Amino acid sequence: MQLQVLHEDNHLIAVNKPAGILSQSDKTGDTTIMTWVKNYIKHRYDKPGDVFLGVIHRLDRPVSGVIIFARTSKGLTRMNELFRDRKVQKTYWAIVNDQPDPIEGSLTGFIFKDTEKNRSKMLPKAESNRYKGAKEANLDYRLLGRVGANTLLEVKPETGRPHQIRVQLATQLNAPIHGDLKYGSRFRNEDGNINLHSRVLEFIHPVTKKPVKITAPVPEIDQLWGLFSEMTEW
Repeated sequence: MQLQVLHEDNHLIAVNKPAGILSQSDKTGDTTIMTWVKNYIKHRYDKPGDVFLGVIHRLDRPVSGVIIFARTSKGLTRMNELFRDRKVQKTYWAIVNDQPDPIEGSLTGFIFKDTEKNRSKMLPKAESNRYKGAKEANLDYRLLGRVGANTLLEVKPETGRPHQIRVQLATQLNAPIHGDLKYGSRFRNEDGNINLHSRVLEFIHPVTKKPVKITAPVPEIDQLWGLFSEMTEW
């Protein structure tokens, strides 16, 4: 599969990560999108030796969409600050099988990440003796369209907690993402991925100070995404 570059400058590079590809290496040893991007930079600019590429944020393996890396240490430091200070606006699209009620609103709660099980849990309060380290999670959502039993949601997370959108939609909205068996979906995708897509990243470039908006097309090979092509500009 060919790498789809969405944005590239002297300090940053953003690509459209396919669902099923790791953001960075783990114990499986499988190929990562980070490796793809390094190879792209190495060949495009004929760079000898190792290519510097800084991790700014991650997407879960079964999630597709915009992911951005730093090409310089300056870009890495300053983008990390933007994410830390919540100055990056993130927009996701999710296909769920249960129309939420209400169809637009905000969700807030506390998330605890069980690292051994790689699973997050919603809690009624910040911390307890059993779940130490739970962190506040907030997001806004709204319905974009519906085709049959499939509902397309726009989700804008304010925070960036592990599996945040997945667990909040499933637990607080009773609307698990299609294919997300880990969080209660009744439907499995053949490829094992889920219909959650990092659609847009918006921020002020930390070096040039110009507005940046990066948009990722949804996976063309996924027929479920194609159901909504007529009602949404891709």
